[in-house]
Amino acid sequence: MGALEGIVVLDLTRVLAGPLATMLLGDLGADVVKVERPESGDDTRGWGPPFVGTESAYYLGVNRNKRSITLDLAADRGREVLAKMVRNVDVVIDNFKLGTLERWGLDDDWYRHNAPGVVRCTISGYGSTGPKAGTPGYDFILQAETGLMSITGEADGPPAKLGVAIVDICTGLSATISVLAALAARHRTGQGQRTEVTLHDTGLMMLANVAANHLASGTVPGRYGNGHPNIVPYRTYRASDGEIALAVGNDAQFRKLAEVVGRPEWADDPRFARNRDRVEHRDMIDGLIQEIVGSRTRSEWMTDLDAAGVPAGPINDVAEALAAPHARGRDMVTELEHPILGMIRTLGLPIRLDATPTSIRRHPPMMGEHTDEVLTELAGMSPAQIARLRADGVV
Repeated sequence: MGALEGIVVLDLTRVLAGPLATMLLGDLGADVVKVERPESGDDTRGWGPPFVGTESAYYLGVNRNKRSITLDLAADRGREVLAKMVRNVDVVIDNFKLGTLERWGLDDDWYRHNAPGVVRCTISGYGSTGPKAGTPGYDFILQAETGLMSITGEADGPPAKLGVAIVDICTGLSATISVLAALAARHRTGQGQRTEVTLHDTGLMMLANVAANHLASGTVPGRYGNGHPNIVPYRTYRASDGEIALAVGNDAQFRKLAEVVGRPEWADDPRFARNRDRVEHRDMIDGLIQEIVGSRTRSEWMTDLDAAGVPAGPINDVAEALAAPHARGRDMVTELEHPILGMIRTLGLPIRLDATPTSIRRHPPMMGEHTDEVLTELAGMSPAQIARLRADGVV
């Protein structure tokens, strides 16, 4: 049994942050019901190429362990069905425009009288308060607005975004945490509650130590390329056949690095002996290290650095990262059977629990694949009632 066995989640989200959160809840054992628009479904079903048969790789990547139903929430009868289902679930997650569910009648008062134990998680761009409340949010825009792009990229180059929608991803993780916290509170109180997670707040949270540096000093942080504002040497260096990353986090590790590169005297040099000294002489020590690293191959350096206990790693491309022995050893690339597509490859499970293990139990569902069974279970509808809804285009 998974940790969330018996928990039913109604997934009213689309694209990335919400679907990632609900997929993780599904990995943890919850029964996740994904509600999609008839005919079009989740936006990401069309986000390709690449496609695997009829399904986009993007959609397949964040929608395992779910059942899918189609339901037209723009129709009165569709919203009536939604209300019936909400009464019979534990968690509702949405990323609708602010106030949408309230306009449909599912406000705090409705929950208090009809579904007091339900945990509600709302994901939005900017939240329900503040000058930008209700404004739609997009990962790229939030990477720009929250300062993340201003600290990403080369020092003398333009601001840059990360190669994945990192604000969306971290918002999805925050949403998952908020739901688990609300479920834990419900275990004590018997009452559900509303949680709110925003891309804006998450983007600012992701500034972490960089924000702390600014708040302490008043200095506006800049870009360090692949370097670190507070630790040196902590960046990439070019070997003769590619790049490696060094993460020397303390003075003892720097002494080991100095030995490996054949410059043991660096560890006692007053310009380099302490991390604060190395930060002040960043360009000098980085240049000296680069001169030496460029003389040998990545594999040669990795062998010696690993043996000395100096944190280092090769700069892999995505193919190399997914094919790496440790990724294989951790089952971080796995296969599952899809009823139409056959065997598909997908990322493995990032969360491991010993007593209540995570698992992949369901393929990413086809649009509306489980409409009849879910409406029977959660809305108490008969086959004839479902058939009428289908004939009228509501499902």
